[in-house]
Amino acid sequence: MNKNYLAVATMTWVRDAQEEQLMREAMQHLAELDVPVYITDGGSGEEFLAYLSGFSHFTVQRADEPGVWPQVRQSLSAMADSVPFVLYTEPDKAEFFCTSLQDFIDKAPDSDQVGVVLASRSQDAFATFPAFQQHTETTINRCCAEITTKLFDYTYGPFLFNRKLVPYLAPLEKEIGWGWRPYVFCLAHRLGYDVESQALEVPCPVDQRQDDPKERIYRMRQLNQNIQGIVLAATVPVE
Repeated sequence: MNKNYLAVATMTWVRDAQEEQLMREAMQHLAELDVPVYITDGGSGEEFLAYLSGFSHFTVQRADEPGVWPQVRQSLSAMADSVPFVLYTEPDKAEFFCTSLQDFIDKAPDSDQVGVVLASRSQDAFATFPAFQQHTETTINRCCAEITTKLFDYTYGPFLFNRKLVPYLAPLEKEIGWGWRPYVFCLAHRLGYDVESQALEVPCPVDQRQDDPKERIYRMRQLNQNIQGIVLAATVPVE
């Protein structure tokens, strides 16, 4: 895929100095892609927002309503209609941006039939993530495959998707949270679009390998939201 066929949608919200430093590094790498990037921020400080706004191809806005899906929805709404594909990503994927993003885009197909192209983890990369996270994300992956008929890693984060799918996201409520992602994947399949993935060597960052009770509860919440998104996509009427 030619990178000129896409724009990036993401969201930010830094809460402390360490997080801000990591996010600045990640955004610097993302800026090197040199495509339009639409960012909705949930409440970061003015210095960080000024840093983001310093990139000429970044469009930065304050969130009307903080939250995963409200912020992503606002970023999507700010996009121009001139590009046929959206690259969604979480903002903390510095290693992916630096080592894998350009190749991922280059290898992605760009026909009208393309619905979703996921950046997925190889089996070796997946094995570096915390055990409980692997457990919950394996469940999500298998539930997605129940709808799409294709079993691969749906839960790493970044993915390309066809702009024609955006109007179908309008009914989603704030509570869907992370479930908006599998909703896109499963609905794309139901609408007859192709859903594909690329397996990448993207191990878990060392600072994200904690597996404590707070983290496990967070993963349970993500699991619940993802299952809701899958069920909704499987049952919503489509034309």
